[in-house]
Amino acid sequence: MTRIGFHASHEQASPRQLLRDVQHAERVGFEMAMCSDHIAPWSSRQGHSGNVWTWLGAALALTSIPVGSLAIPGPRYHPAVLAHQLATLAQMFPHRVWAALGSGEALNEHITGEQWPRKEVRVQRLEESVAIIRSLLAGEEVSRDGPVRVDRARLWDLPEEPPELLAPAISAVSAARVATWADGLLTVVQPVDTLREVVAAYRGAGGRGRLALQLHVSWAPTEQEALALAHDQWRSNVFAPPAPADTATTEAFDAFSDRVPPDSVTETVRVSADLGRHRAWIGEYADLGFDDIYLHHVGQAQDAFLDAFGEQVLPAVSDGGRR
Repeated sequence: MTRIGFHASHEQASPRQLLRDVQHAERVGFEMAMCSDHIAPWSSRQGHSGNVWTWLGAALALTSIPVGSLAIPGPRYHPAVLAHQLATLAQMFPHRVWAALGSGEALNEHITGEQWPRKEVRVQRLEESVAIIRSLLAGEEVSRDGPVRVDRARLWDLPEEPPELLAPAISAVSAARVATWADGLLTVVQPVDTLREVVAAYRGAGGRGRLALQLHVSWAPTEQEALALAHDQWRSNVFAPPAPADTATTEAFDAFSDRVPPDSVTETVRVSADLGRHRAWIGEYADLGFDDIYLHHVGQAQDAFLDAFGEQVLPAVSDGGRR
């Protein structure tokens, strides 16, 4: 059964506004929500980056839907600290919290002053961190002297069931690797053939759990407005790896994206003023096997999007509406 969720973009709105937005999303029929974990935005035009862990407690208290987040064990969050945060949220809000554990981006992690490691080192650190977090969530005392050091860590308040630990992956190679530890897969919108390869790689490597897709969309009353909005807010996000992970500052992203033409944004954002076109896109991705699709309207103002999609898109793209 395909569920449709709302993405709360901390880079694009204040924490106070995002609380209003996630409540609005629940009222109009979104079944769940997710958010990003940034300390800096991708662009100065976006202009925000509240603390996701503070916000999650408030969002879960003010709604009744599941809400999860990207989460990066590393310099900013030692895995024992991250496990502590997750356990507390999951104990207060049973069955409603999840985290997608990734290897991170320099944009957020450089602030601690540690050297930004190579991709393979980051992946090794992530896998070590996942093992630490799982052990702590199982109630074990953990000590490690490996790449990630832990000294007699233990969680004293545990949820009845540990939160799911998803894996964010974009390529088929990454999807196959995370299948060894993930409770589910989270990826982002790409060409259909690429998404099909990612799904096949994850399932083929024994990947379990639900498949989730973050779908960037831009909707406005006219095509010109929808494209202008996407170009203004999301042109810093059109670059292929490794640039997104290795670029350290908002100013650098702004410089890189200064000459990105408007049409280039349509490679990463589904842009249309036609709600029927958006319904078709969502149905296409659901047919690929995605169980959860999180809609991220890349504009900073969400009210009109939430009302329009709640009335004219969500009823048609639910499993009942698609039959």
